[in-house]
Amino acid sequence: MTAPEPHHPDPELERLVAERTAELTELVTHLMRCWDDDRRLLARKLHDSLGSSMTALTMHLGLLSKGLSDGKALDRAAQMKSLLNGIIETNRKVQLTLWNDKLEFLGIKAALAELVAEFGQEHGLEASASLPDDDDAYSRAQNVALLRCAEEGLRNARDHARASRVEVILDDDGEQLMLTVRDNGVGLPRPPASEALHCHGLRLLRERARALGGSVRLAAGAEGGTALTMTLPRHPKSA
Repeated sequence: MTAPEPHHPDPELERLVAERTAELTELVTHLMRCWDDDRRLLARKLHDSLGSSMTALTMHLGLLSKGLSDGKALDRAAQMKSLLNGIIETNRKVQLTLWNDKLEFLGIKAALAELVAEFGQEHGLEASASLPDDDDAYSRAQNVALLRCAEEGLRNARDHARASRVEVILDDDGEQLMLTVRDNGVGLPRPPASEALHCHGLRLLRERARALGGSVRLAAGAEGGTALTMTLPRHPKSA
């Protein structure tokens, strides 16, 4: 029986595939940047218009309440103030979900610390953050990628891992940035983690990291649970 001839890849086909892959990567990167810019703009509009208006209404209502003496009117004013406070808090949470201004004004450490603390309080989980002592300035693209990785890891711990404890760890060794979200949940899903990376949230993370020369890895934790890790070069070629 004659042995099959060895397969020789077509150089032209490989070139076309490489070009197409590069084009798609550039397109996805552009779309994510546009998405981030739109979210940032919308969050700023909510803060400047709706947030300011609601705060002003609360102040005016407080002044009007001081002139009321009727018990029913005072109760109604108190209910209105409670409703306004609820709208203000909802607006604040929506703004934070869309875009965290601390990224630009205070840096990734402040944004992560706030995110983890509020996540733990809201969902009744033991949530902690381990952050570098130094607060070096990273690029906006790096900050956004790291924060989105933390958000995705926290959501996974809440929605899929059924964890009671989650930790967000940011390391910077001068050469690489590494953010890990580690939980004590049920462990990796079935199918395996390599296939789980095809979920939309994780795929977007992987594309963000790839655009910055980095990578995303989903693996079993050393002591059980799951660890989601994003690794980025400290000084990417483009950010």
